[in-house]
Amino acid sequence: MQTHPFGRTGSTTTPIGFGAWAIGGTWGEVTWEDAKATLNAALDAGMTFIDTADVYGDGRSEQIIAEVLAERGGARPFVATKAGRRLDPHSAEGYTGANIEAFIDRSLKNLKVDCLDLVQLHCPPTPVYSDATMFAALDAIKAKGKIADYGVSVETVEEARAAIQHPGVVSVQIIYNMFRMKPADTFFAEARAKGVAIIARVPLASGLLTGKMSADSQFAADDHRAFNRNGEAFDKGETFSGVPFDVALEAVEALRAAVPQGVPMAAFALRWIMMEQAVTVVIPGAKTPAQAQANAAAADLPALTADQMQAARDVYTRLIAPHVAHLW
Repeated sequence: MQTHPFGRTGSTTTPIGFGAWAIGGTWGEVTWEDAKATLNAALDAGMTFIDTADVYGDGRSEQIIAEVLAERGGARPFVATKAGRRLDPHSAEGYTGANIEAFIDRSLKNLKVDCLDLVQLHCPPTPVYSDATMFAALDAIKAKGKIADYGVSVETVEEARAAIQHPGVVSVQIIYNMFRMKPADTFFAEARAKGVAIIARVPLASGLLTGKMSADSQFAADDHRAFNRNGEAFDKGETFSGVPFDVALEAVEALRAAVPQGVPMAAFALRWIMMEQAVTVVIPGAKTPAQAQANAAAADLPALTADQMQAARDVYTRLIAPHVAHLW
């Protein structure tokens, strides 16, 4: 895969990276060895960007990444992690320099590095994005050499717009897929103007856009697709992009006509995201080496046609937007 700049950081990334939530937890069981094999497959396929968080498996994801990279040696990929969701309660008041620095120190140990490539505030309460004190604290932590750069992970477009008013924010991670088009309509142009990198997460709408789910699909008890459909554990937008399951299945069927023969729907969905020039890297997750390899292969697909892009827009407008556009 070719690489391009990651915003204004001076680093580069492939257009598809590895989302390491699934190898950490809350996606059903993935053994340590299977997790390592999956990450190795992604790196072997050319991915140079890994996204994780300190709460993915309570540090398990970070530790697996550290072990794999130590075993591989050579040039390291860019590793982005997140901090803040370890707070209990998860409140705006908890977002202090001392708390975040403690989380960063823990991630440094988990990842076995002296400096984190990128730390992202992990979907904090909305007031945090406008808290100049928090971002000044991140500047101070950066000055100590513990982080090379910092960004934010957000739930809403409004949070993203507030965050990039802080000059030190180099990246925004946001849900963007064929079921969540609002960021392209209302935010991406502003981010590009400021040189802010965009990390597109939940690109397959928690697996819906693989086209492999049905009304009979079952999920393990520890899989967020079983326990968080209505936001019981965290923002419901993280699960199936906040779209009711039955509506989403109807939309998937409507999208099939736009997918070229022989192309997996998941690859089509990833290529659709890469059509947006503001997106720096898209981070699908994977639980098996085959899934990681299939994700990487999406980068080789030809550009989508105007008709295909319009078909996706039409399905979104008709079926999906009424459920999500006003919420995120």
